[in-house]
Amino acid sequence: MARGDTYVVDIETIGVPWSTLDEKTREYLLGRAGSDGEKEAVPRRLGLSAGTGRIIVIGMKNLTNGKGGMFVEGRNRGWIEGGPSGFARFDGDEKDMLEEFWRMLGANAARVVTYNGRMFDGPFLMLRSAMLGVTPSMNLAGYRYAVNPHCDLAEILNFHGAVRENFSLDYWCRRFDITSPKEEGVEGSMVQEYYDRGRLEEIVEYCARDVVATGALYEQLAETLIPLFERGRR
Repeated sequence: MARGDTYVVDIETIGVPWSTLDEKTREYLLGRAGSDGEKEAVPRRLGLSAGTGRIIVIGMKNLTNGKGGMFVEGRNRGWIEGGPSGFARFDGDEKDMLEEFWRMLGANAARVVTYNGRMFDGPFLMLRSAMLGVTPSMNLAGYRYAVNPHCDLAEILNFHGAVRENFSLDYWCRRFDITSPKEEGVEGSMVQEYYDRGRLEEIVEYCARDVVATGALYEQLAETLIPLFERGRR
């Protein structure tokens, strides 16, 4: 692996209000849905797409030195007090958050670790950056079978699709005796509801727990499974 630090990354997203989308976009999204039930769910799933959602929290932890940072939607622009235990905090709008995130990652990271990040976090971060005129400093959706610069633990644990079942981070944390980020009751499906009710700080804490758990899972796999996926190893 190239010289540099290993970072864990996780994001939390929300969707734009359905009423703010133009008619053609609403028709297109509804037309892609099959059943009536799927059509009803479309407005509630806007936060899962970079085209209809935005990032409200980015969690990052440097596993090399143990330092963490939370990038949070807020009025202040810059690093402030008030992050979860062990994490610094950066407040700003989405563009501010992304600019600082990519600056730090590009300056220091050799490997980025996620859970299901090749399918979600990486593309979402890069697409939202492009839409806001921010240039990503790393490609987080590169060669499918590579573990550098992006190591997606979900793909390690399903052996890049060779194993049919895909399990959640919560599931694997419990299997590896790691404290699950879901222990406090917040789950990813609840983020939009929590945000709408003004409970952003609980989302920040939840994201930080996700980052810590993902880091702990990576450390369990770093000397066992992950070396088998590095190019040139047999």
